Amino acid sequence: MKEDNEGRAGLLYGIGAYGMWGLVPLFWPLLKPAGAVEILAHRMVWSLAVVGIALLALRRWGWIRELVRSPRKLGLITFAATVITINWGVYIWAVNAGQVVEASLGYFINPLVTIALGVLLLKERLRPAQWVAVGVAATAVLVLSIGYGRPPWISLILAFSFGVYGLVKKKVNIGGLESLAAETAVQFLPALAYLLWLGTQGTTTFGTEGAGHAALLAATGIVTAVPLVCFGAAAIRVPLSTLGLLQYLAPLFQFGLGVLYFHEAMPPERWAGFSLVWLALTILTWDALRTARRNRAEAEALARTVVDRALAETTTGSATGPVEPEVTAVSPTSAKTGR
Repeated sequence: MKEDNEGRAGLLYGIGAYGMWGLVPLFWPLLKPAGAVEILAHRMVWSLAVVGIALLALRRWGWIRELVRSPRKLGLITFAATVITINWGVYIWAVNAGQVVEASLGYFINPLVTIALGVLLLKERLRPAQWVAVGVAATAVLVLSIGYGRPPWISLILAFSFGVYGLVKKKVNIGGLESLAAETAVQFLPALAYLLWLGTQGTTTFGTEGAGHAALLAATGIVTAVPLVCFGAAAIRVPLSTLGLLQYLAPLFQFGLGVLYFHEAMPPERWAGFSLVWLALTILTWDALRTARRNRAEAEALARTVVDRALAETTTGSATGPVEPEVTAVSPTSAKTGR
């Protein structure tokens, strides 16, 4: 019963996390007239404040000492902060520039880009179905390039930056909240310097567009941290395969908002390109679920084999009975003389 409750809670946390990420395009336009770079800088500064308060409440500071003592991890965190800065900045600009659909495409193709990075950088070997999915996705990008009259740069930058970010995070191997704190700590000083510079130039919107606007800019820290906390809660409660399926909720919501709420154009060639992407993701998901079931079945079969063998050995030992020590008869004469 407890495991069932944990599973349901994890599913709700996962839906909450990806749902919030999927609905975030509704938030960024509220921050106008602030530009994308100013919004990005506020996001960095206020995210560190929110995460710092969370870590203070949880009293989780031991990881800092270990991180400071590891120049390699510090370098990776700095690189991760740089890559996610590009991702955040491009995404905010894309949404406020009316390119929500193309931005959603970036997160649709992100799993396929992650696979491609694994092949190129980690020399991983793909299964046949994964090769098919990557090939279909490459065809989709070509079709969309023809439709847009250019490569879908926004989608590709978002997909590759987030793919590289995930790869680096895997190498660093620290918790989500801690990782965000470290990354925003790297981003904090440049972001704060930029905001102070905007103030000296008289071009900042913080405090000049009213208290409500200032509160919305400060809320960028909450918008960044809360979904991540929900994701972390989901990750420890539900299987990885379930998280893999839930990740499509975010771009699906974004795509729906782009088409139905922001009324972005979807000519036939874009529908064709997106359909190919969805086909590739269907193949990828089917292959992942099939592989997971097969691995689980093999693990269960191996466990049964080990148990059966152990029972067979125990049964064999019981059937033969205990081995009695060999007793040699001793004659009375030998016993007396000690021979």
